Amino acid sequence: MIYKRSFLVLVLCCCSALMSAQDGYDLWLQYDKIDDDKVVENYLDHISGFHKFGSDETLDVATTELKTAFEGLVGQTLKELNSVEENSVVLGSEENLPSEIRAMLKSDLSEINSEGYVLKSLSLNNNRITVVTGKTDVGVLYGTFRLIKEMQLHNNITQCDIIDSPKIQKRLLNHWDNLDRTVERGYAGFSIWDWHHLPELIKPEYIDYARANASIGINGTVLTNVNASSLVLTSHYIEKVKALAEVFRPYGLQVYLTARFSSPMESGDLKTADPLDPEVRQWWKDKADEIYAEIPDFGGFLVKANSEGQPGPNNYDRSHVDGANMLAEAVAPHSGIVMWRAFVYSEDDPEDRAKQAYSEFVPFDGQFHDNVLVQVKNGPIDFQPREPFHPMFGAMPDTPLMMEFQITQEYLGFSSHLVYLPEMFEETLDEDTYVQGEGSTVAKVVDGTLSNKKLTGIAGVANIGTAKNWTGHPFGQANWYGFGRLAWDPYLDSEAIAKEWLKMTFSNEQEFVDPVKDLMIKSREAVVNYMTPLGLHHIMDTGHHYGPGPWVDDLGRPEWNPVYYHRATSEGVGFDRTESGSDALSQYAEPIREKYNSIETTPEKYLLWFHHVPWDYKMENGQTLWYNLAAKYQEGVEDVEEMVNTWNDIEEYVDDQRFEEIQMLLQIQLKEAKWWRNAVLLYFQQFSGKELPEFIPEPEYDLEYYQSLEFPYAPGISPSWH
Repeated sequence: MIYKRSFLVLVLCCCSALMSAQDGYDLWLQYDKIDDDKVVENYLDHISGFHKFGSDETLDVATTELKTAFEGLVGQTLKELNSVEENSVVLGSEENLPSEIRAMLKSDLSEINSEGYVLKSLSLNNNRITVVTGKTDVGVLYGTFRLIKEMQLHNNITQCDIIDSPKIQKRLLNHWDNLDRTVERGYAGFSIWDWHHLPELIKPEYIDYARANASIGINGTVLTNVNASSLVLTSHYIEKVKALAEVFRPYGLQVYLTARFSSPMESGDLKTADPLDPEVRQWWKDKADEIYAEIPDFGGFLVKANSEGQPGPNNYDRSHVDGANMLAEAVAPHSGIVMWRAFVYSEDDPEDRAKQAYSEFVPFDGQFHDNVLVQVKNGPIDFQPREPFHPMFGAMPDTPLMMEFQITQEYLGFSSHLVYLPEMFEETLDEDTYVQGEGSTVAKVVDGTLSNKKLTGIAGVANIGTAKNWTGHPFGQANWYGFGRLAWDPYLDSEAIAKEWLKMTFSNEQEFVDPVKDLMIKSREAVVNYMTPLGLHHIMDTGHHYGPGPWVDDLGRPEWNPVYYHRATSEGVGFDRTESGSDALSQYAEPIREKYNSIETTPEKYLLWFHHVPWDYKMENGQTLWYNLAAKYQEGVEDVEEMVNTWNDIEEYVDDQRFEEIQMLLQIQLKEAKWWRNAVLLYFQQFSGKELPEFIPEPEYDLEYYQSLEFPYAPGISPSWH
């Protein structure tokens, strides 16, 4: 095939291009010359060449990456050796290694799974060597990237002894990319998938995308939007998907597609999509056979059904189980999976949108086929700056639940705001569900250890586009990187991940890393403060979700309106989800229910999520809710001012292009933080009837001005031709 013939040439071209890039294109795979002579000397003393055992394409890209990185980092060519020599790096899967090396690593290899790796310094026939191995060549690739990272971080590699395996099996990016190359909730340009020129044109970006994902252990990508098009399942597009799959395969990256539930009617000639109809079931089996004939390692389908107007089994009075299991049966002979999203809410006037996914799915626990993952958002509403964990986690012990995080910042300032999301991801993963007593964390639900799940998964809605730096905001790259690291190991520390990323992307200088790491860790709390403090949620402007819109009350469905969520009156503000309100709190286990049922014992960060609170309510600091709400908004603005000052202080450690871009973006963030503070406080002041505290500056405009702002061309929404 033409794709394979050109593959290695493209790899070499891409790696060469990365070495000269300074616009952020190279992400965290920067291999600039190390300026610490002692570190370089250490690496040259312990690595003189490499020898590989095996001839797999994956092993080829691993050695190509190692050579490129070594030449860039230490300034010398890494030669391929004809045999294992002193100071050589030995690469190969377990079955391909010489028996004497396998024997020395027998215990280590017994600790890893099929994607894990061993990176170890050994003495073989009095020769010092560094072995990179795993049970598969993909494991070797992951281990190679780990060795490269150790060098990027300037760590000592004299005595390597690293054994690591991913704790979650399916680690995916979800692209909300449309076939016309627009990206729903995408803020970094158009889709990188050039469908019009596929399958003939294989762009270098496709390979660099795969390299970046492999470097952090992501092993799957859903190419298309959850608001799916049936066209992608036609033979014309399957050929295009096949071309991408062949590019990604050496990097251990499987392709998946979204499946529009009505495809048998739209792409086929059937009159129904009823999942219990024999012809419909056969149509999906035939479609799966067609795809797998072209793409043998096709991962499976992601499905959004009966949500926000999308078709699904409920259209035919069937259940989610009926729909998911039909598709699961179609892909099961090929070892495929189905990821069935739990993001559903009724088109009728709901009692509480936060309750609906739990109500629709938990009764079906244990009825889904073994190759079905129910994909659940981290919180019960919709990727808010802060939400309590979704009550479904832990409530379905007999069903594998797949975490869905959003990497793109739909509700957190798009690509204009610096917000380090792994801190938020970690907060969710560390939450205790208490479903099996203390210590029943969300992470244990997701990685399967709480209920001994065989199939596990985690997904991140991608923030990737055609922007030169992939993610729009240079720090948006950290959210992609951090998601990958937490997908590999959901128990990692987000602060440690931030330090890694900064060192690999900008500088190893401690005077740079420490203050900017602190900036990143504090950035998520800053956005919560200036957007939705104290448990407020979904008060963004309508449709595009850009900027504040707590006053919006004229949309067709109640749960589309911000007023539905804050419920401000002259008596108070917040959504009562206790026994006296919607009783959404009953979906959580004890002791959460008891603790959160009382205003006095509910954590203040979730106060207005679970309670309608009087404006004069005295909080922990002795001040009223109104005072504290205003104080949080002001604190958010001051947080961003501190971020601006921190960034200005580290100019000497960053190249001019990225420094100036981030400096300008931080000014946008500061301007918009003030906009949020002023607009929201002026709006709520109408209900509280209270003066703004003296520490709040006089708003630049009145409420009417803020309510008049419109953004019909905000990025991430459907263009006019839709």
